Amino acid sequence: MLEIIAIIVIVLAIAVAIVLVLAATKPGSFSVQRSISVKAGPEKIFPWISDFHQWKSWSPYENKDPAMKRSYSGAASGKGAVYGWEGNKNVGSGRMEILDASMPSKIVIKLDFFTPFEGHNTAEFTMLPQGDATGVATNVTWLMHGPASFMSKVMQVFMSLDHMIGKDFEAGLVNLKNLAEK
Repeated sequence: MLEIIAIIVIVLAIAVAIVLVLAATKPGSFSVQRSISVKAGPEKIFPWISDFHQWKSWSPYENKDPAMKRSYSGAASGKGAVYGWEGNKNVGSGRMEILDASMPSKIVIKLDFFTPFEGHNTAEFTMLPQGDATGVATNVTWLMHGPASFMSKVMQVFMSLDHMIGKDFEAGLVNLKNLAEK
């Protein structure tokens, strides 16, 4: 019986070592980006993003916890606007602050996660007008980037951050498109 336990412990130690070695090979930063074409000018899209009060209408994260507590401070919208949240395990807690709001083309947000995992990232939204035969269109890009902590690297051994976060970005961009094209 002791031999079986020793074999199990050795196998588990090897498995943990393999995961740690694989995690150590992951990049020190990450980036997730998605884009969508919206049949509206950037000036119509910009207010939906630069005002955190409007995020309830389109952000995919707003529906993950109906009882989520929200707080708003700083500017009403644009540079200096602050949004904090506390929610269940699906949304955790964190804070966003708009660092730059260059009407109508770019918004840069400092994004801090406190729970369930601490993370300090940057989110950027860019709105680039595109001319086409059907009229005004805007290419909207949602980008998040930041350092990858060792815990994040361990998680990346088992799951793709690009896939996990990217599907939420895609859903949010579709919601934003639907609102702006009304």
